[in-house]
Amino acid sequence: MQETTTSKQMSNPTTAAAALRVFFHDCMVDGCDASVLVASTSLSKAERDSDLNEALAGDAFDVVTRAKNALELACPGVVSCADILAVATRNLVKYVGGPFFKVRLGRKDGRESVASHVEINLPRANASMDQMIDMFTSKGLTVEELVALTGGGHTIGFTHCKEFSNRIFNFSSTSEVDPSLNPKFADRLRQMCANYHKNPAIAAFNDPLSPGTFDNLFFKNLLNGMGLLASDQIFGGGPKNEAVGGAICKEPDGVLRDICSRHGED
Repeated sequence: MQETTTSKQMSNPTTAAAALRVFFHDCMVDGCDASVLVASTSLSKAERDSDLNEALAGDAFDVVTRAKNALELACPGVVSCADILAVATRNLVKYVGGPFFKVRLGRKDGRESVASHVEINLPRANASMDQMIDMFTSKGLTVEELVALTGGGHTIGFTHCKEFSNRIFNFSSTSEVDPSLNPKFADRLRQMCANYHKNPAIAAFNDPLSPGTFDNLFFKNLLNGMGLLASDQIFGGGPKNEAVGGAICKEPDGVLRDICSRHGED
C-alpha cells in the first residue's frame, strides 16, 4: 500500500491534500466508515454528491481504488475501504512532511451514505468560532483538536475562490475587503480570483508560503492576516485561539502527534 500511495503522490502532487480532505469529510459525517466513497443511486443521493462535497478531488478516490485493487489481489475481502482511506491518508500526509502515527485498524465500511447528513456535519467557510466549537465538541473533540485539525487540514491543498470571494469582493457595505486580511495578500487574491465567476475552478493555496509541505506556516500566516477562509482566520485572534495556535507554531509535530496518539493505537 505504501508503494501505491507514494507512486500516486509522485505523479499527482495534489493527492495528499485531496486524500486528507476526503478523510476529514468522511469522518465528520457519521464516522470514518468510507461512506463518502459510496456512489449515488437512482433512489438515493450519497454524501459524495452533496453540494459541500462537489469539489472533492478525484485523486483521493483514485488512490483508494488503486490501493483496494492491489490489496484484493493479495488478500481478497479482508481490508475495508475505511481502513484503506485512513492508512492511505496517513501515508500521504507523512510523505509531505506530516507526523507518522499508528492507525487503529478494523473499521467496517458504512452501508448508508446520505447527502443530507453532510450539511449538518461539516463546517462552512464562514462559520463562527462558537459554531465550530459546538460542531467539534459534539463529536467528542476538544478546542485544541479543532484548531490542530483545521490547521493540519489546510496546511496543504487549495480552496476555490468562490469559498472566500465575499472576503475580497463584497465584505460589507463600507468595505469590499475584509479588514482582517493582510492588504497585500488581499490584493493578490483579488487579482487571482478576478474571473472566478467565469471559471469556478480558479483556486488559491491554503498556505501560500509552503503549499505542498505539511508544516506550521498555516498558523503563522493567520497571525499575519493570511487566512483564506473566515473560519480559518478566527484562529488568528483571541487568547484561547492564540494559545493553541502558538503551541503548534512552536512545535507542530509534537502537538499534532499527541492528538493523533489519542485517536490511534499506542
